[in-house]
Amino acid sequence: MSKTNNLVFKGLYIVAWVIFVGLCIEAGGLIVNFFFSLYKPEFIQNLYQKLDLSGLYKDSKLAFFSVYSFIIIIAILKACLFYVVIRLMHKMDLSKPFNTFVARQISQVSYYTLSVGLLSYIARQFANNLMHRGFVIDNLSQFWADSQAFVLMGAVIYIIATIFNKGVDIQNENDLTV
Repeated sequence: MSKTNNLVFKGLYIVAWVIFVGLCIEAGGLIVNFFFSLYKPEFIQNLYQKLDLSGLYKDSKLAFFSVYSFIIIIAILKACLFYVVIRLMHKMDLSKPFNTFVARQISQVSYYTLSVGLLSYIARQFANNLMHRGFVIDNLSQFWADSQAFVLMGAVIYIIATIFNKGVDIQNENDLTV
């Protein structure tokens, strides 16, 4: 493997760590916002992203908990996705990439990506349904705006995972015949 490819791989590894840390901070901030919105709603304007759903809480507690659950679960799934990517990049041997660990990790990445996309789509439809019923939901689209991109990316990664699994099978078969 060339030095340029190795340098690019290490750069992407650092970028993955930065994204992972950012997503963990986002998920933690959203969880803190959730508990503060329940116990000390007057501090919401000072918290992370100023996510104030107190009006929704007053109108319908079930809708409030549903929307916040979608937001928190999507944030946690995104952090888990990048944790799997970091584990993959950390343990992957670029000289022999076709092994069962890499194939399994790529499959997990595809499952997490599809989960984020599908859950984001369901959350967006749920929020639209709440808006049609007269609930005030401000600036929540930022949490599930990219659902189609995640579904498409998950499908592409699943195809790559299937190819990797076939490559592992072929490599194992070749190792046994030699």
